[in-house]
Amino acid sequence: MSVRPAWEVREHGNVTRWFTARLDLPEGGRIEVLAVVADDCVAIEEVRAQPPLSLDDLAVLADWIEEPLFRACAMEPGPAREPAEAPVTGDRPPWPRGIEGLRLVAEEYLAAQKENDDPVYAVMCATGRSRRRALKLIAGAREAGFLTPRHTRC
Repeated sequence: MSVRPAWEVREHGNVTRWFTARLDLPEGGRIEVLAVVADDCVAIEEVRAQPPLSLDDLAVLADWIEEPLFRACAMEPGPAREPAEAPVTGDRPPWPRGIEGLRLVAEEYLAAQKENDDPVYAVMCATGRSRRRALKLIAGAREAGFLTPRHTRC
């Protein structure tokens, strides 16, 4: 099991941190998890597994990743969880607004597709936005003509 910091967003004195966790299974399978830490809470945003997890395996996923994730977050597992002071890693410059920002979103999206990586995750990493906000930016890039339409209408 490996857990690594993915990115961090500081806004109005609050810090939200994302972590990726990867568990390699014995027969060559793997589980990848995207977790977010904010307001003294840990939430799982995304789970990818190859081969797919059964419902029973998904139910115990938290037990598999809890300890390594809390160590990476510098938190203590259990009912009383308190974050440690996070080192300042340097803030990302603000993402450009308007047409320039949408063009950059499209570039990140297309570059990730070319590398067979998750394009939404690439936009999330580049912008520091949540999955929902990244999807809105991608939709805006499509509407602006930087990306092909998702569905062709008859």
